[in-house]
Amino acid sequence: MGNRVAVIAIIIEDIEKAAAVNICLHEYADNIIGRMGLPYKQKKMNIISVVVDAPHDTISALSGKIGRIEGVSAKTLYSKN
Repeated sequence: MGNRVAVIAIIIEDIEKAAAVNICLHEYADNIIGRMGLPYKQKKMNIISVVVDAPHDTISALSGKIGRIEGVSAKTLYSKN
C-alpha cells in the first residue's frame, strides 16, 4: 500500500505533556514534511499541526500514540489520494 499525505491536528491542554508529544514526533521524524506550533497563552494550551507523508498504518500509529497522552487530543485528516 502506498503513502498518504495527512495533517495531524494536536491540542495540548496540559503544557507539561508537550515533551511527551515531541518525543512521539521525533520517533516519526522521517515521515514528517513539516509542523507548525502555536502557543495560546491566554488558554494555557499549545496547538500543533503536523503534515506527514507515510503509509496509513504509520500515520494512524503516530496519531494514536499522541492521542493516548493524557491532556492531549489528536485528529487526523487524510488526503484523498
